[in-house]
Amino acid sequence: MQEAWPIEIRLLDQGQSLKIIYDDHAAFQLSAELLRIRSPSAEVQGHSPAERKTVGGKRLIKILTASQVGNYAVRLDFDDGHRTGIYTWSYLRQLGETQQQSFADYLLELTAKGLNRDQPGER
Repeated sequence: MQEAWPIEIRLLDQGQSLKIIYDDHAAFQLSAELLRIRSPSAEVQGHSPAERKTVGGKRLIKILTASQVGNYAVRLDFDDGHRTGIYTWSYLRQLGETQQQSFADYLLELTAKGLNRDQPGER
């Protein structure tokens, strides 16, 4: 089965979210906060699951730019200076399909690590 291909990617609400529509008609609106805290970068994900960081203080983060990377991904530049995550089309699709659970898991991680959405910090 061929992977779905994005036909539209657009920043909305002055960078507070990213809308992506695929050629199979799946459509997702992902918050900048979710995209930042689930960045696929080594800075956030580490090099193993044990190294993955929980990043707090990103409730009001905005995406400044979205730049296509080859034919397979987009790089998002955030207003906190983070710009090393390469979001593949399939990773964006996965985030879209799991965003409610992923965000709920994030809130639990914040609480467990003594972090919150409004004050910067990571663990």
